[in-house]
Amino acid sequence: MSPSATLSRSETWSLLVLLGASFAIIVNTFEGEGEPVIASLAFSGVAFAATYGMIRWLGPVFIKAGLKGEDKAKPTEPELPETMGAVCAVVYLLLLIAFIPFAFYKDIVAATSGGGNRDVVLQTEQIETGRYLHRFPHNKLASYLSGLLSLQVVVILGIGDDLLDIRWRHKVLIPAFGAIPMLIVYFVDFGVTQVVVPVPLQRYLGPIVDLGWLYYIYMAAVAIFCPNGINMLAGINGIEVAQSVVIACLLVANDMLYLAPFTPYPHPATDSHLFSIYFLLPFIGVSLALLCHNWYPSKVFVGDTYCYFAGMVFAVVGILGHFSKTLLLLFIPQMFNFLYSTPQLFHIIPCPRHRLPRFSASTGMLDASVTEWDIPPPPLVSRALGILQRLHLVRLTKNEEGEIIESTNFTLLNLWLIWMGPMKEDKLALRMVALQTVCGLLALFVRHRMALLVFHEDNRGIRWHV
Repeated sequence: MSPSATLSRSETWSLLVLLGASFAIIVNTFEGEGEPVIASLAFSGVAFAATYGMIRWLGPVFIKAGLKGEDKAKPTEPELPETMGAVCAVVYLLLLIAFIPFAFYKDIVAATSGGGNRDVVLQTEQIETGRYLHRFPHNKLASYLSGLLSLQVVVILGIGDDLLDIRWRHKVLIPAFGAIPMLIVYFVDFGVTQVVVPVPLQRYLGPIVDLGWLYYIYMAAVAIFCPNGINMLAGINGIEVAQSVVIACLLVANDMLYLAPFTPYPHPATDSHLFSIYFLLPFIGVSLALLCHNWYPSKVFVGDTYCYFAGMVFAVVGILGHFSKTLLLLFIPQMFNFLYSTPQLFHIIPCPRHRLPRFSASTGMLDASVTEWDIPPPPLVSRALGILQRLHLVRLTKNEEGEIIESTNFTLLNLWLIWMGPMKEDKLALRMVALQTVCGLLALFVRHRMALLVFHEDNRGIRWHV
């Protein structure tokens, strides 16, 4: 067995200690009066340990099955196991299923007087005053299960994409099929399609506007954009997983703002943000384990399955947690990358199969990759590219006649290399992680502070004082 398929002694003992501590917390939480959030943290430890070990053990199996790819950004172009995002997704889904009793069992038993507790009676005021808000109310079970079903659908479709290598224009709508279960539950269980109008526009539109069926189109668009947004910002070791971990951590930080002591309690959004935390903590666990193997120099590739899976996790918590607009604020780099890529996505400019940065074996650095023009671009396109070059948004190569023969590919990674010059792969990945973090923190500041300039209050209960 190759060394890459085995765990070292220190890794084995570290994972065993983590598993032991996690299981001890889980047993104590289930038998005692501990909060489900603690159990979710423990499940995240199990998720990390299980994913870390399985990725190491299954790597040679995946290569033998033909699930492999070449790392083009390395001098020797080594073959690495691919589609490891499927391992993360399977571990994550199994643990979310195993977590159901911890989130719902006690509430269901007490509220229904079942499970041998027929003499247990809860007074109405005990529920309404928030006495049991630290437990997940069982009427959220439908939302929880619909989120699971949506994730299962998109993981299956993602694995199919990795096996069949579907082209982008054919797979862009794949997440929409996965979103159907949670949109149906949203319609039945929640059904709110109204949006609050900013204060300056309320004199014209009123305080609230009902978007009706357009709101469901918007939510389907969110479910499509999140997976594809992560998939498009890819091409170097660790970038897909790292950006997902940053977004997930920022979402957890946003959730904690609604559970912190300084937020009015009980808060109407408490359950929604507990829902989000229960989905995000195990996701962070499996993603960190994958990142340990996928960070530079990568030992595995994540595949499109991980991008679909990660993006749908965010779509599920954003839609069913009722904070999709906050979620989109955390996708600023992905939105910029999509808008910047549109000339190639819509084939106004030639779009090669892969647009990842170009590796130079002589320097060991990455530089912006280019697409070649077989025939000179039309005058209007040529003029537009000239303007973009003057704005430092593209790099052009021209022949002696002044005709464009090469232009850099329109991705955020290539744009960063245009601005900053060639750099090592790990350095570029760190810069992208830093950009994602800064943009995310700025987005949360805008969401909870700058929004008070156009709305009467933040939904955490902080009012706007004139």
